[in-house]
Order: sequence, then C-alpha cells, then structure tokens
Amino acid sequence: MKGLVMRTTGSWYKVLPEGGTGNSTVDCRLRGNYRLRGNKQTNPVAVGDWVDYTLQDDGTGVIAQVDDRRNYIVRRATKLSKQTHVIAANVDRLCIVAAVAFPRTSTGFIDRLLVTAEAYHIPATIIINKIDLHDQDDCALFDRLKAIYQDAGYPVHGVSALRGDGLETLRTSMRGETTLFCGHSGVGKSALLNALVPGLQLRVGEVSDWSLKGKHTTTFAEMIVVDPADGIRQHPATDQHPTLLIDTPGIKEFGMVDFSPYELSHFFPEMRTLLPQCHFANCTHRHEPRCAVQQAVQQGTISTERYTNYLGILDQIEEGETK
Repeated sequence: MKGLVMRTTGSWYKVLPEGGTGNSTVDCRLRGNYRLRGNKQTNPVAVGDWVDYTLQDDGTGVIAQVDDRRNYIVRRATKLSKQTHVIAANVDRLCIVAAVAFPRTSTGFIDRLLVTAEAYHIPATIIINKIDLHDQDDCALFDRLKAIYQDAGYPVHGVSALRGDGLETLRTSMRGETTLFCGHSGVGKSALLNALVPGLQLRVGEVSDWSLKGKHTTTFAEMIVVDPADGIRQHPATDQHPTLLIDTPGIKEFGMVDFSPYELSHFFPEMRTLLPQCHFANCTHRHEPRCAVQQAVQQGTISTERYTNYLGILDQIEEGETK
C-alpha cells in the first residue's frame, strides 16, 4: 500500500493511505533492517515522505520502502554531529516564521534557512508574526527587515495570529501547496496555524518572561490537511492539489549541511545575478579584486547585513564547523 507520512513520533509514523481523507491514518513502524542501509540521517522517514507499507493483523503497518524525495529541508542533527535530520520532505514552499521581538529572530537564522531552501529549489516566504505587539522601534525594525528581504527577492508578510492581520493574503498564497513552517520557539507557529485553520486547536506556548525566549510546545513534526475532505494522492489526476501545512518543533540553531565555500554565493539570489561580473570564477567575495558582489555592497544594492551573514556562514563552512 502507498501512503503519505503525516506525523513522526520517534519509532512510530502516522501514514495517510493514498486516496484517504481526514484522520484515517495508520500507525506504522519502520522495517527493522531499513535503518541499516548506510543512512546518515537520524530520521530515515520524515513528514511528507511517500512510503510503501503493509498492513499487519493488529491494524498497524510496516514501512518497507521510502520513495525518492523531490526535495527536503535538512539540518545538522547537533552542532558537531555528522548526522543530519530531515525536517520535512516534498514541500512546495518554506515559510520562515519570525518575530522582531518576543522573541527576536536573528537575520543569521533566517539566512541559513533561506540558503538551504535555495539549495533544494524550494521557494521561501518570510512571515513576521506578532505585529500587534510592535511599538515604534519594532515597526522600524520590521520595515528594515521587509526591505532587506524583498530586495533579495523574497515575499515578506506581516501578520498577527491574534488579531488576524494579513491572514487572508497568507491563506490564499498557500492554497493548493504543501507548506512547511519553521522558526524559533515562541514566534507563534502553532498560534498562526490555529488562526489559519479554524478548529485546529494546536497547543500554544508562552514566551519566558525572564529570557524572552520561547518554550517548545510542538514536539514532533506534523502535517495538517486544511480540508479534511480532500483525497490525498501522490500524483493527482487533476490540478486540484490539497492544501497541506507542516508544523515543526521550534529550532534553536539551524546547522547547515554539505555546502562548499565556492557554491555558497549561488544561494543568495541578489549575489547570484552578479557572479558572472566577478573577475575570478572562484571568487569568494571576501577579499578578491574586481569583485562585483563587494562593489554592490559598497554601493548599497546588496544588504550589508545579508553580506555579513554570508561571510559568517562562509567562515564556518571553511572551518568545517557550520552551526
């Protein structure tokens, strides 16, 4: 039988049979020898995977095969680990949920996620949540971040899960797609999904008063079918694709995987267009003469903050300790 992985909880996976609707999932385990096939990933099966499974007499299933993924978002499992962790597979869009305060999201974190999305050809959108809490300084910071990322070619939405600001535009943009939501704990991913999907009722946490950092409320990645009546198929016979949203646990640090120093700039869209103008084909855009990227930074057409984050990622790739 063929099915779509909707939720992972360690050793068990909730799989929605192909053509199934609503909550008609099957609890599945992974065939024992599957983990022994040279897999360097902590989770050989991820939310969004299409799998082949067989039903057992007790009503559970055993996953025998994972189909090839068309893309995925992956990070290093821990800071110095050689293992990787797939956050989700087969996604149409990455939504980075961020906040300018309560807690503040760094542009370094955003840029690591964006680079990974670019590497796997996944369109990305930045969502700044909690705009209802913005004071004058927060509004100025929001405007600055919006300008930085829109200039780099990314859609930026200011929303309020509490008041509903911007939700209809966001809801329309995700229709018919599989959208992955990622961000720090406390930025309001679960609250945002609750607002986008009435009746969802995901558990929502609070931000610590003393640290202004979020507390984990989502423990495992989970896919949500926006319209439970939609039949889920791997290859839809029509253009009517279901709208699927993936909620993920908060990420403290995003460790990037398998990047070389000379390809990094290809994953910054505003730099990529200038690469043919650099004097050296293997330019790192750090110190080389006649570098079009450095010139664009000096002229203000490339964000100094994005360029600084690029240099930071480049240093860590070269050191072999990318966080």
